[in-house]
Formats: sequence, C-alpha cells, structure tokens
Amino acid sequence: MLLGLRTVVYRVSDIRKGKEWYTRILALAPYFDEPFYVGYNIGGYELGLQPDEGNPAKGEGVVAYWGVQNAEAELQRLIELGATKHEDVQDVGDDIKVATVKDPFGNTFGIIENPNFKL
Repeated sequence: MLLGLRTVVYRVSDIRKGKEWYTRILALAPYFDEPFYVGYNIGGYELGLQPDEGNPAKGEGVVAYWGVQNAEAELQRLIELGATKHEDVQDVGDDIKVATVKDPFGNTFGIIENPNFKL
C-alpha cells in the first residue's frame, strides 16, 4: 500500500553547486548534508540531491510539482535565480496553474498553484 509522496531526488553534476542553487531557491538550509546526498524538508516532503555519476538519463516523463502561492511570480523568481523556462504557466482548470523550469543541471522542476489542495 502506498503511503504518499515522501522524496523527490534530482541528480546534479556538481553537488556543491546544486546545494548552493537549491538552498537559494528554497530559502532554507538542508537538514541532511553529505557528499553523497543533500536533503531538504519542504513542507513535510523531501527534495534530495544526488551526485550525477555517469550521467544517467533525466526523467523527462516524470515531473514533481512543488506547491506555490503564485505560479506567475514563482516562475519569474526561479528564472531570475538561474532556471530556464521549460513550460510557461498554464491554467489547467479549477484555478489550478502549473509551470516547469529546467534547473541548472537539466532537471525538470515543476511548480503548482492549487487553491483546492489542502494538506
């Protein structure tokens, strides 16, 4: 039985640079910080960074969407901090807005503004 989402892991080519970038966009320090893994607690869910050893294929078919209050503002902030726009903000119905960027390491990073979802 699935208990729910726990961790999303992104592979980065440079763990130090990855930690610096994600610490900046998340505005918090990792709770776990080792050369083989860096972990952040984002509202009870984990965003993890692992060194990219051997350049495995990035998961283009899977996108984790992280909740935001304002999708347009957050998309702009991520771009200003070094991300590249992948998909512009789209209203997918019921006032739910999504967008994706590519982080500096080639991972797809999704954001979602969903006024209907409550933890």
